[in-house]
Amino acid sequence: MAEKQSILGRISQLTRANINALLDRAEDPEKMLNQLVRDYTSSIAEARDAVAQTIGNLRLAEKDHDADLAEARDWGAKAQAAVAKSTQLRNEGDLAGADKFESLAKIALTKQIAAEQAAKDAEPMIETQRQVVEQLKSGLTQMESRLTDLKTKRDQLVARQRSAEAQVKVQGAIRSINLMDPTSELARYEDQVRRLEAHAEGQAELAGASLESQFAELEMSSAASEADARLAQLMSAHNGVQLESSSELPQIAGDSSAEDAIFATLSDKQEDRTEESSY
Repeated sequence: MAEKQSILGRISQLTRANINALLDRAEDPEKMLNQLVRDYTSSIAEARDAVAQTIGNLRLAEKDHDADLAEARDWGAKAQAAVAKSTQLRNEGDLAGADKFESLAKIALTKQIAAEQAAKDAEPMIETQRQVVEQLKSGLTQMESRLTDLKTKRDQLVARQRSAEAQVKVQGAIRSINLMDPTSELARYEDQVRRLEAHAEGQAELAGASLESQFAELEMSSAASEADARLAQLMSAHNGVQLESSSELPQIAGDSSAEDAIFATLSDKQEDRTEESSY
């Protein structure tokens, strides 16, 4: 009985030792807590078997006690029957028969006393077993309640562990970002983009200037061709007409005023010819 009663104590000590050992190592809290739950569940199963066996022993003792009481009652009834028969025979004058049943009555009473004594001797042990069974049941209920608490705490600790690991990863990422300083990389990339844009603008400007010069040359070429055509027409219209000697024309000094004077002289002569032709 003492062995059965100490089972829960040994299991509780073993469980506490396992908890301390697991928490001291703490290599992988989640796996260790899961293993702890499995160990504690196994311990509860072992305790339940021990409690069931203790309850079984108690029930056997109670049945033996009830059997002793029933046997005592049976022998008592037999003793009463023997005494009644002995009295009847004695009244009838059969002394030998009366003595015989009286002896049987004594034997029955002796056995009744023995059965009653056996039942009485078993009562303290049965009472003790009943108390032990109640203690074991209570302990088992507490262990099952602790298992529920352990599972709840395990889930909480696992959730906290995962949250802490996520925070560590985030903080590590933030530190790595700070160490890499992405703003400087962006600044260098922006500078490259600006240089590329400036290059493109320069090429566009050069392409525009070249196109304008080509159009300007084309316009100048067109103007020169038109001037040549008009000159040829004028020369054809005034074919055979002699201009006066060049002494009558102002000398070109290479400036615009001399050119204007020449064109003025030519205009006056042209007007004179027009008037002569009109007469």
